[in-house]
Amino acid sequence: MGRNPTHAFGKPPVECIRLLAGRGVEGDAHAGEEMQHRSRRARQPVPPNLRQVHLIHSELFEELRALGFELAPGQIGENITTRGLDLLGLPEGARLHLGGQAVIALTGLRNPCHQLEAFRPGLMQAVLARDAQGGLVRKAGVLAVVLADGEVRAGDAIGVELPAAPHKSLEPI
Repeated sequence: MGRNPTHAFGKPPVECIRLLAGRGVEGDAHAGEEMQHRSRRARQPVPPNLRQVHLIHSELFEELRALGFELAPGQIGENITTRGLDLLGLPEGARLHLGGQAVIALTGLRNPCHQLEAFRPGLMQAVLARDAQGGLVRKAGVLAVVLADGEVRAGDAIGVELPAAPHKSLEPI
């Protein structure tokens, strides 16, 4: 779990975060009904905030460690780190039930940016891959909006609720 009240790159770890419906992580600079991501606001000042919560699968940290990148949860900006859940394979609109009450809906993929490269040279390339058809695979996590308030703690159960078929793959937002 992590949050940062400033637009700094990382999110210092905390024991618990509170998710607020329609806003995001309480106390995080990216919380709000409108987009808070600075570079995106510069292009379009009032788009809806589809990036309220950022999740990364912990297996990515293990993959990056094998490539020589020692990273801890929160260091590359995520609010929630998961384990054993194929985040990148979930469809748009999938709902994750976190802890006892919080519910989020996946909106898209995090598009790796230059901040990753500035943080650790080579990191941006390390979170990109190609699938069997040559398509670009973005592994830097998924983004979501908060549907129901609730506190989330490390180790809380995560339930997955898939949307009605047909499913749409997550795309960068």
